[in-house]
Amino acid sequence: MNQYLIPANSKRSMLILGLFEKTDLIIFGVGIGLTGILLMILPRETMQDLLVIFTPFLICGAMVLPVPNHRNLWQLTAHVYQFYSNRRKYYWKGWCVDYGEETREQAK
Repeated sequence: MNQYLIPANSKRSMLILGLFEKTDLIIFGVGIGLTGILLMILPRETMQDLLVIFTPFLICGAMVLPVPNHRNLWQLTAHVYQFYSNRRKYYWKGWCVDYGEETREQAK
């Protein structure tokens, strides 16, 4: 009988450098690109200026940082964004909602 053993790190072999997907590298590249453009455009006189310039790099770096279960963090980020960007008034209908007129017999 053929029984195959799948190694525990088989999914990591499909990632770039064992840590990143193509999407992660694209996001990080965009952050580096924006930071480079800001370095050329904005003045670098104070520490606050440098913080503003390096913000895209820091945010994109944090987004692709290889932490355990970081796909779960992506989902959490997507849900938080969806919560804050969509309608805030939620309508609920429970089992006690009145769907029409009651007769006197039903009220008893």
